[in-house]
Amino acid sequence: MSEPLDLLVIGGGASGASVTYEAARRGLSVALLEGSDLSCGTSCRSTKLLHGGVRYLELAFKTADPAQLRLVREALLERGHWLRQAPFLAQRLELALPTNGLIGQLYYRMGLGVYDALAGQTSIGSSRWLSKTQLHQALPQIKPGLNGGVAYSDGQFDDARLNLLLALTAEQAGAQILPGCRVTSLTKDGSGRINGAISMNADGQEQRWTARAVVNATGIQADSIRQMADPDVPDRMLTSRGVHLVLRANLCPAGVGLLLPSTDDGRVLFMLPFFGRTLVGTTDTACSLTAAATPSQDERDYLLAYVRRWFPQLSDLDVGSSWAGGRPLLKPAGAERDSSRVVREHEVETLPCGLVSVMGGKWTTCRPMALDTLDAVADQLGRPLPSPKPLPLLGAADTPDHTRDQLQQQQQELHTLLPATPQRGAQIRHLQGNFGVRAATLVSRWTADERVPLSDVIPICRGELRHAVKAEHARSVTAVLARRCRLAMVDQGDAERLVPLVNDLLEEHQDTTPAGADRLNLAL
Repeated sequence: MSEPLDLLVIGGGASGASVTYEAARRGLSVALLEGSDLSCGTSCRSTKLLHGGVRYLELAFKTADPAQLRLVREALLERGHWLRQAPFLAQRLELALPTNGLIGQLYYRMGLGVYDALAGQTSIGSSRWLSKTQLHQALPQIKPGLNGGVAYSDGQFDDARLNLLLALTAEQAGAQILPGCRVTSLTKDGSGRINGAISMNADGQEQRWTARAVVNATGIQADSIRQMADPDVPDRMLTSRGVHLVLRANLCPAGVGLLLPSTDDGRVLFMLPFFGRTLVGTTDTACSLTAAATPSQDERDYLLAYVRRWFPQLSDLDVGSSWAGGRPLLKPAGAERDSSRVVREHEVETLPCGLVSVMGGKWTTCRPMALDTLDAVADQLGRPLPSPKPLPLLGAADTPDHTRDQLQQQQQELHTLLPATPQRGAQIRHLQGNFGVRAATLVSRWTADERVPLSDVIPICRGELRHAVKAEHARSVTAVLARRCRLAMVDQGDAERLVPLVNDLLEEHQDTTPAGADRLNLAL
């Protein structure tokens, strides 16, 4: 019988990949089992912001709730971490918050000053006043009659790509990464303690895993694994659906996003630059697990109504793509509360049988979630974990400064390698955004035909699609076109055009021929 793993992680989203990455840094033997694709759930369906949460800061003061304030402070520190560690994936984004008068402008300017201060040394820029002219320069099509506003900074990132790179980096350090490997049951020793799991792959083959500790990092599905360990444990998760639309119109041509701090029903709404288009989101609707990934028509209409209200000159609201994801909210103790008021904190639970579950939280705080989880794992192992070793993210150099320097130096090399098309500059930015300092090395291995851009929306090429299938665990059309690159999340129609090509690559590189051509499905 093979030696048990130190750690078995169930779930390949942001929290599972982060736990696996941090475990690999500490030299643990670890395997990650994901029933579908890496980042296939909520983790690829976020608003793409690394942020402290202006809404949570406002709630903290309105309700005198220190939990909200702690969440904002922690998330702002983590925002700074990812902007430093992965500058090719995460960038500073300025957002405008419009106001109708001096009182509103003062209110938000003071609040955002606190937001800046909470970031401490990780601050990425101070908030500033926006005159009426400056507001309309940043957002030329915004409705008239606004007196100006306030601008502040947060981070914007590629959520699915960061999720993937955390897993791939852990894999290079020795972790086993197994998407398409669904856990069907947990196993226990003679004393009733969890000691592993049984999984089933896409071909129906079962495999038994033994491990000294098992972590449940399945997001909105956490209760199903918890109740697999103990059928009597009560549900802890509350699922809230967030819907996003991508408009083909670019409402943010200056690269400045828009935050609407209070909708009619008391929520916040973002309109953000997104691959030359506009990302609009999000809603906050309690839903069942089965409905978490399906946008409703009412939610689409809700978002479009706000676009029309703030950009009344738009004659045509052409939606290129839409998607939904379920936020993994922790049920508060006692009476039910509206999901929009639930604190986005996380909790690490250890059941009496030894199953460790990490629940709740948000993308920006995936790293402290992982570190708290490993504290619980150390308790299960009965020993402190080794100190972490440096493990730069795949695509980063050994230090953040070296990453920036190498990205700059690599641009000329990519300019020489890529075909002289009108998209060459955009293609350089795209390839560096996906592969960081590895971009030129990868491109040099592709043929001239494999380097030619295939889309005017995102200049993806055949070489990177092939790389996704060969080296990034992509096993479906949706995995390639929605998560390894983001084309389907930006313009589903343009992605559909490339489905036959991707099916050919999948058939070429998979061990067995698929039963039929795969189809694009953003709900998967």
